[in-house]
Amino acid sequence: MKRMAGLVLTAVIVAGMAGCAMEVKRISPDEVVDLSGNWNDTDSQLVAEEMVKEALSRPWVAQHMKKHAGDPPKVIVGTIKNKTDEHIAIDTFQKDIERELTNSGMVEFVAGKGERDEIRYEREDQQTYASESTRKQMYAETGADYMMHGTISKITDARGDKQTFYYQVDMELTDLQRNIKVWFGNKKIKKYIKKPGARF
Repeated sequence: MKRMAGLVLTAVIVAGMAGCAMEVKRISPDEVVDLSGNWNDTDSQLVAEEMVKEALSRPWVAQHMKKHAGDPPKVIVGTIKNKTDEHIAIDTFQKDIERELTNSGMVEFVAGKGERDEIRYEREDQQTYASESTRKQMYAETGADYMMHGTISKITDARGDKQTFYYQVDMELTDLQRNIKVWFGNKKIKKYIKKPGARF
């Protein structure tokens, strides 16, 4: 009888452990998965795509090309401030914007501050160790014409087991020479979340 009880107890424990086991499944990076309702990779990619597309459709691009004999604008991404109550991977969002700008073929993207420091170190190192025919010149960098920067804000409205998250991304483009803003854009995202009710 004791042996039978022991077997039953073991079976219950094994079944309980199996029920608590973590399940991991590989999915496509393009698949939309929204577990918490918070800002996620899909929001980052979609906002970057739409904001850059909208920015590049505005008159400032053609005006720059006309003024500079067809030379495409040089753009850099500056600070994007997270004004939400969440941790948002701003670096990922910036990279999404950089990718969209570069791959558009309509502008030339200038390396950011952190990247420039590494490149400058390499260029300086070349002055000593690389052959004269292959070393890159110092003080011959291309300066940016425009800087894109902005903010991500969030408003939360909640009652009981229901809540909404409202995100607003505001971006702007500034002419670095004249300190004139040549484009403003914003993208809004609203999410409705219903939490499962408590069970007793």
